[in-house]
Amino acid sequence: MRDCLENKLEERVEEYAGRKKSRDDKVNRKLQSLANRKCEIVKVDAVGQVLEKRTEKEIDQLLYHFHFKYVIKQGSFFYMEEEVEKRKAAFYKNHIIEDDEVPVEFEAEPLKMDEGWKREENEPIRYDYDRLEAVRYAERWWNDYNPAYIKFEVDCTNYVSQCLHAGGAPMRGYPNRSNGWWYRNRNWSFSWSVANALKAYLQHSKTGLRAKEVDDPLELQLGDVICYDFQGDGRFDHNTIVTGKDANGMPLVNAHTYNTRMRYWAYEDSSAYTPNIQYKMFTIVDNS
Repeated sequence: MRDCLENKLEERVEEYAGRKKSRDDKVNRKLQSLANRKCEIVKVDAVGQVLEKRTEKEIDQLLYHFHFKYVIKQGSFFYMEEEVEKRKAAFYKNHIIEDDEVPVEFEAEPLKMDEGWKREENEPIRYDYDRLEAVRYAERWWNDYNPAYIKFEVDCTNYVSQCLHAGGAPMRGYPNRSNGWWYRNRNWSFSWSVANALKAYLQHSKTGLRAKEVDDPLELQLGDVICYDFQGDGRFDHNTIVTGKDANGMPLVNAHTYNTRMRYWAYEDSSAYTPNIQYKMFTIVDNS
């Protein structure tokens, strides 16, 4: 079984490095996206980790991770992207009979939400947003979980909210979960943890944490937020934080759930990607 996983990892590395033709749509979309940007992967390192194993009727079932590190060259510019790919496999007598990426999960919408994020407080909240501190936090915890906060099974928005707060974005609205943006005493607002709710909050908030929607990714700065509606149905599923720029000034992002760092912002290589994808891009506004 261990040999099978090692062979699978080696095969996956060869596919991403372009030395072996892949039948995997995700791999091919990543390589095409890189080619469109005049980028190439010049080195791939990867390690595997078994997370869970169980046996039912002689079938061994494994949940495991592949942690990839891609050294990417874009002209004379180099950067490293990292990704943790979650997979599940089934073995019979040490032969793989099934091996698939675990489908991406999204946060469920709250059963009841009002438009509390639109409410204003009596006094404006002044703050300076430290973008470098937000990025530092995003880099520290991109593949780990700060014990000061609850870890969510679908953690992308919780992670982005933590990064924003680390940069100095002020909380408001406690204890109403439908109001404002906050985390306190192991409780939190919907906008703190639900992708669609954070998108709506950033669109409407006029005090405390505020943002301006932009249409061009080149306008985004470090510490800004991108929201993703993969199906194009108006319900936003995922959020990322900008942590770098490529040679053309386009955003590179970090995210949780499927943990990744310095990934190209458009997410064309995601298993959740569809041609209907829609984006909302927000630059954080402060008093500086």
